[in-house]
This record gives sequence, C-alpha cells and structure tokens, in this order.
Amino acid sequence: MIIKSAQFVVSSPNYRKCPQDGRPEYAFIGRSNVGKSSLINMLTGVKGLAKTSGRPGKTQLINHFLINNEWYLVDLPGYGYARTSRSGREAWDKMMRDYFLHREQLTNTYVLVDSRVEPQRLDLEFIGFLGSNGVPLSIVFTKTDKEKQREVMANIKAFKQALSEQWEELPPMVLTSSLTGYGREALLEQIEQINEMLKGESVQ
Repeated sequence: MIIKSAQFVVSSPNYRKCPQDGRPEYAFIGRSNVGKSSLINMLTGVKGLAKTSGRPGKTQLINHFLINNEWYLVDLPGYGYARTSRSGREAWDKMMRDYFLHREQLTNTYVLVDSRVEPQRLDLEFIGFLGSNGVPLSIVFTKTDKEKQREVMANIKAFKQALSEQWEELPPMVLTSSLTGYGREALLEQIEQINEMLKGESVQ
C-alpha cells in the first residue's frame, strides 16, 4: 500500500462523537511511552502527524486520521500511566471499553508492545480483554532496534509463551522499528488485505 494522503480529522471524548461515515478503522494502542506516535508517523510517512512526547499519557482523546480518503487510523490513549488519578483511570477505562465493545467501524486493533522488556501484566491483561470480547487484534512489537537482537527475540519469545497459556492460536504479530522503518510494509500490507476483503464482502 502507498500512503498518498494522511490528515487529522477529529479528536473525540467518546465513541459516539467519532466519525459516522462507515469507513473502516484501525486502532493503535499500547502502554504509555511504547512509541505509538513515532510508529504512526513512520507508518504514514508524515512527520509530526501524531504528536510525540517524552511525557507519558499525553494522548487523552480518540484521534482519527483519514488515510488515502479510504480508512481511518485511530490513535488511542495509552494505558498504564502511573501518575493518572483514580478518576482519570476510571474515565479512560469507560471510554476505551465503550469504544472497543460498541464501535462497529472498528476493523482491527494493533496492540503495541515494547520489545525491550519482558512480558508485562498490563499488556497481557489488555490483550486478554480484547480476545475475550471478540475484538480482532494484531500485536506490534516496537523499538526492535533499541537493544541487542538476542535480547529482543528472547523477550518476544517469552511474550508468546505467556500468551500461549491463555490463547490456543496466537494473534498475528509484526516486529517494527520507527527509526529504521522496519515492519512498515508488513503492517500496511496487512491493512490493505483486510480492506480488500471488506470490499469483496460488500460486493456480495
């Protein structure tokens, strides 16, 4: 897939305020500071499209970006930010649960996981929530260029092992690096294949 255009459309406080034009949505989410904004900018090829920050928890709303006038890339608030108040966490939980459980346009969710660290409980629990509710998902390992490859692959292997304790069949997985662009084509190809499948279903 070639990204010809990518533009910000709207930030929404809940799923009811999101665009209602029926275009398929691909949501990106992960723990705070997992490199989500950098990955979105790398994926679209538009520097600064998603705001990057060294301060975790910056994204607070549901952000829609229209890609090629065909589908939405959705930038969701990160989870697990320790400094968020209890009320803030409860508000995030409700906003995200409502989005994932009721947003009909949601086509696939990309859960970003930091490849530099061992399996994290928050990631495993969130992936479990999506799976138990039948939300389609893929796992995107980020920052694969930041550590020695032996350590990266060991962390990914451990993550797969942890998931396999709950999953009979593991979700699709993609390794990425926002710095080098590694994994970009694999992600875009996956999205393109899903879009083509949706077009085929609409014709029938």
